[in-house]
Amino acid sequence: MSDQRLAALSPATGALLVVDVQRSFADPALLTHLEPAARDDLAAAVARTGEALASAREHGIPVVWCRLRVRPDDPWPASNWFRGLGPQEQWPTAWEPCVEGTAGIEWYGVAPAAGEPVVDKRTYDGFAGTDLARVLREGGTDWLAIAGLTSDCCVLETAGSAFTNGFRVVVLADATAAEDRGNHEAALRVLGTHSAVVADVGWFAGVAARGPR
Repeated sequence: MSDQRLAALSPATGALLVVDVQRSFADPALLTHLEPAARDDLAAAVARTGEALASAREHGIPVVWCRLRVRPDDPWPASNWFRGLGPQEQWPTAWEPCVEGTAGIEWYGVAPAAGEPVVDKRTYDGFAGTDLARVLREGGTDWLAIAGLTSDCCVLETAGSAFTNGFRVVVLADATAAEDRGNHEAALRVLGTHSAVVADVGWFAGVAARGPR
């Protein structure tokens, strides 16, 4: 890709941020309500995230992880309202994603390696109420390549917040997906318009190969 914004990014100050590649969002056994095409899109995104991870690890690009971790005894009031629940009703663990004590919270297809920071979050946004910005800045990061799930929810929110926090943001379009392809494409349009450059894993591998730090 010839975008001069991408050409200006140095591998010495970048990081790969992996968002919510967890069973609730990626495991076909937990996604039986989805059409086969959507499950295929999610599987492809997990595979491409694995490729981005391999490039980052091979060439010394830092990897940071976000993980959705919902406590059933401490509901998120706005989300309860959105779902038509009372403010103190427990999360419905049968279908709410990534609830502690359920299989949905587990990593799927990819997982952190030793020494890679994991930032737990309670909402869609990886920066809200977490130390993610500090972790990144202490690692010397000023730009992020973001992969993970899902493009229209946690990736969208986290990428926008990364931009608000002053990081230059690249979303790896083929390493993310949504449960609806139209939503995925719309999310990429919104990100590309307002807060991120949209690229792909091939571009990231090329940048990583210019490393290590």
